Order: sequence, then C-alpha cells, then structure tokens
Amino acid sequence: MADAILLPSFRVSSSLLTTASASTLNSSSQPSISPLSSCSDRRASPFLFVSSDGVSPFVPAPKKQFHSLKVHATIAETDQPKWWEKNAGPNMVDIHSTPEFLSALSEAGERLVIVEFYGTWCASCRALFPKLCKTAQEHPEILFLKVNFDENKPMCKSLNVKVLPFFHFYRGSEGQLEAFSCSLAKFQKIKDAIVKHSTERCSIGPPKGVGELTLDSIAAPKDNLPS
Repeated sequence: MADAILLPSFRVSSSLLTTASASTLNSSSQPSISPLSSCSDRRASPFLFVSSDGVSPFVPAPKKQFHSLKVHATIAETDQPKWWEKNAGPNMVDIHSTPEFLSALSEAGERLVIVEFYGTWCASCRALFPKLCKTAQEHPEILFLKVNFDENKPMCKSLNVKVLPFFHFYRGSEGQLEAFSCSLAKFQKIKDAIVKHSTERCSIGPPKGVGELTLDSIAAPKDNLPS
C-alpha cells in the first residue's frame, strides 16, 4: 500500500484571480515579467503592494524627509551647554581674569576655597568634572573657583600651573594651603584635603598674597580712625 502524501493547501485571493486574463491562464508558455510602467520614479524599490483593489508598486518616502530630521537633531544638541559651562550651584564660580580671582579670594575671608585649573580640550578635566560638581553640592560651605587655563595663561604661569587638571586650596589669612594635580582615579586625594583643611579657624591677620599676585591692589581703602 503506497503512503499517502498530504500537500499543503494554499489560499488565493479572489482579487488576484480577477486581474489575470483567461488567455494568460490557458497559455502553456512561461509568463513574462514586464517593468512597472505606472511607477514614475525608476529609483523606487520594485516591491508590490497587494490590496483588495489589485496590485500596485510600493514607492518609499522621499529622502528629503530623513535629512530634515537630522538637521533638527543637530540643532537640539547645540542648544545644550558645554560641559565646562555647567555649575553645581552658587558656591561654584567661573573665573575669567586675574582681578576676578583675587577678588573672589579676598571676599571669601576664612572660608575654604578650592580652585580648579582646567582646559576645555583636557579629557581628564572632563572626566573629573561631574565628580567635582557632586562634591561642591555636598559641601556648600566651600567655595569652588573654576579657572580656564587658555583664558588665563599669564596668571596660571605665575601660579606655577603646568599640568591639568590642577587644584589649589586657599584659606584667607593662611593663603595657599596645598597644591597638586589630580585625576578621576585619584579623586580621593581631593576628599582627603577637604577633611584636612575644613576645621574651624579664626582669623589671625589680613589675607595673604597669592604667589606673585597680591590682594592689596584690589582691597577697598579703609577709613581713617579718629585720633
């Protein structure tokens, strides 16, 4: 007894059968495929879309729409501030000149001041910056100053800043407490210095100068006391 073989059944849409002519179905020759004359754009993909109305070519959307989306995405990205322009809060200040630097130190009094010397092109500065912002938020009592190396080269040279990122610690009457270079991998060094220099202290004199820079040139004149 021969084995019975079951062939899979196929369902053909009646709309497709109506589009074929009787002469084509009765012909024994191979059907030929003709180009789509109804498609005006020869660059369109030669796919067919089957619907209840018949067979129609599939034409993709013009490429201009995709280009417009890219342009809008680029504009949205440029609106975001650059990484060095972000500040953690009111206790983080950008310094653009030597007078601003000296004035900030003078007004800080006995407050601990941490100065970061950075470069916009410095990869280590960029990697460390988010950690520094978080530290500034955790210590609102500390003043953080940001000094752009390229904008303040003469001042950085007088302060012996040769490697970036570089940090200075200041406190009013004591002047510069510490100076060192630090990367993200050694950020614990900054935390240890904060603990070391954050103890309460009383003023023992006027603010000291900073290297070759002096605070006396920008200090407000004091009124003479009556004799």
